[in-house]
Amino acid sequence: MKKIIMTIAGAGLMAASGMLTSCDFLDVDNYFQATFKEDSVFHSKQNAEGYLWNTPQEFPHEGNIWGGSWNPGETASDEIAVKWQTSEFWGAQFSVGKINETNIPNWYLWKDMYVIIQRCNKMLANVDKVADMNDGDRREYKAYVHFMRGWAYYHLLMNWGPLLIVGDEIIPTDKDSEYYNRERATFDESIDYICNEFALSLKGISEPQDQSLAYFSRPTKGAALALIARLRLIQASPTFNGGDSARRCFNGWKRKSDGADYINQKYDPNRWAVAAAAAKQVVDMNYYELYTVKADKEFPYPLDNVDESLRNKEFPEGVGGIDPYHSFADMFNGEGLPMVNREFIWAHAASGSVIEYTQHCFPVGGGLGGWGGLSVPQRVIDCFLMADGKLPANSSLYDADFDDKTETTKNLSTFELKSDIPMMYANRSARFYASIGFPGRVWNMNSASADGSKTNKQFWYDNSDGIAGKAGAQNNPNDVNITGYTSVKYVHPDDSWALNTNGVMRTMKPYPIIRYAEVLLELCEAMNNIEGNPTVKTWNRSGELVDVSISRDAEFMAKYFNMIRYRVGLPGVDNNTLNDREAFEKVIRNERQVELFNEGYRYFDTRRWGTYLDEDANSSNWRGLDVGKDRDDTNSNGGFWNIVQIDEQNYRDRIAKPKMIFLPLNHYELLKLPKMDQNWGWER
Repeated sequence: MKKIIMTIAGAGLMAASGMLTSCDFLDVDNYFQATFKEDSVFHSKQNAEGYLWNTPQEFPHEGNIWGGSWNPGETASDEIAVKWQTSEFWGAQFSVGKINETNIPNWYLWKDMYVIIQRCNKMLANVDKVADMNDGDRREYKAYVHFMRGWAYYHLLMNWGPLLIVGDEIIPTDKDSEYYNRERATFDESIDYICNEFALSLKGISEPQDQSLAYFSRPTKGAALALIARLRLIQASPTFNGGDSARRCFNGWKRKSDGADYINQKYDPNRWAVAAAAAKQVVDMNYYELYTVKADKEFPYPLDNVDESLRNKEFPEGVGGIDPYHSFADMFNGEGLPMVNREFIWAHAASGSVIEYTQHCFPVGGGLGGWGGLSVPQRVIDCFLMADGKLPANSSLYDADFDDKTETTKNLSTFELKSDIPMMYANRSARFYASIGFPGRVWNMNSASADGSKTNKQFWYDNSDGIAGKAGAQNNPNDVNITGYTSVKYVHPDDSWALNTNGVMRTMKPYPIIRYAEVLLELCEAMNNIEGNPTVKTWNRSGELVDVSISRDAEFMAKYFNMIRYRVGLPGVDNNTLNDREAFEKVIRNERQVELFNEGYRYFDTRRWGTYLDEDANSSNWRGLDVGKDRDDTNSNGGFWNIVQIDEQNYRDRIAKPKMIFLPLNHYELLKLPKMDQNWGWER
């Protein structure tokens, strides 16, 4: 059987090479028929399931969000800054206008997803022929196929918007070019189609509590419901629901055959209710919960800035009983076990991509082996809350004067905040310390203990720092931090990339494709925008379309929003903010920024909100410490402790145009398909 599966595995790869002369992206899996006739693959349950479970390896790894990414990713978002201008970090190239209709780096994805769709269509057409499958087997098989087909279309939608939907059709290879000449669906038709695919999967895939740990990475009903909720939130958002950004980006983009707007130009308030109802289906499963680590009496986390009433209540009713630092940090750095983490609705247990890109956070100097150019702008630093739950600009705990330094070392659980560090980095929330590498932070790198000079180091990022600054980069001028901050979200205290040192290692990292905190934030964002008390339809966990009456419920939103805050030792949202729709919207957006930081959401969030258009290329958003200067102000090159605009090409030349909401379709493919419209603003 192993030989059969391995041979079948080649089918998708061969198809992706471009056998169809009429249109590459509709490549069919005809190697499948050349190697195995359909009645051979679908001759037995074993063969059919081998073909089914070989198909997911054709998907890109979801953790590829930095370099070699399946979408423009983190380096095209406004939360990560890099100096690199290589094809690996093509998101940065996209942001300065270097990607166009003829050089799309991830165009392979368009073709590969249609190969998967074609395989799914073959499975749906042939599974009823499998003699040794019972009705339950077939129901489960079809359900997983529908999920995979929906997931393939999801990748296309997130990059290119309106889909070319082929339905259940198995595309033949012997037709003339006119056969393949088709129009695209609208964005709404596309989302409805994908949501329906996930809904069909609900009729047969596993409940999360029934999923074997051996199949941890397989999607469950929770993943299907959560993806429906994510898509419905996108569909309700201003750029895709008649907001100012919808008109600014897509006004006049119509399908030729019927004049339908590709992107909705008329606001529909009920879409928020649909999104909220969909997210609530996940909550109503009563299975998922936020990940927490119990408080350790030996290493307590101080919560002096939180009201005593919250300290006296156990999580999730308050902040008591848990360690807010480890409750957040251990979820990402490899310390927590992903297979038993009920916050992970769908995740990869061991992501090589995440491990690999932690190296880009470690400094290149001092023999530490990093490629330290993954930088975080000051704007993001200023979004992380203080220990009192307020933004730095609104908190009495914040001290913006770099001359004011911490006087003593302070232990925050097992995290050590050293003395003589600017007070700007003191009194922050646990989530800040679990996410941000700031100047003067201690990097443990415990696995390099064989060489004591490579453990427990402070990185400063100024010009003269021979480890983390420009001086440390030496012959690697692009492998340098350009803001003075990096991400430590996936970095474990044991992790090290040190060169020529015995015992160095990196812990295995999970990558959360969907986690419960995301769903709770979606629920709050959608419910916050509901008008009146509409009754809408959504799918329940059994895949049945049900009516749901839902309204803006402040108490309900507070329960689930505050839970996210309590988990990291912060007070919840105040009632005045909660009762003000616009004020709470701002709070939710900021919460997504810090809770989901460096997880791949931000690029899409700013586009669906429309904020990307005015803020992404705004120079005031691209600032950091003056890394070209030394920390010592007594010499002629002093001045590191100043917040300045990033003086690098990737940010001087950064643009934000309406057409960049989506990637362009490939020019050469469109020449073959006159009916298929290019994305708005791009040339055919």
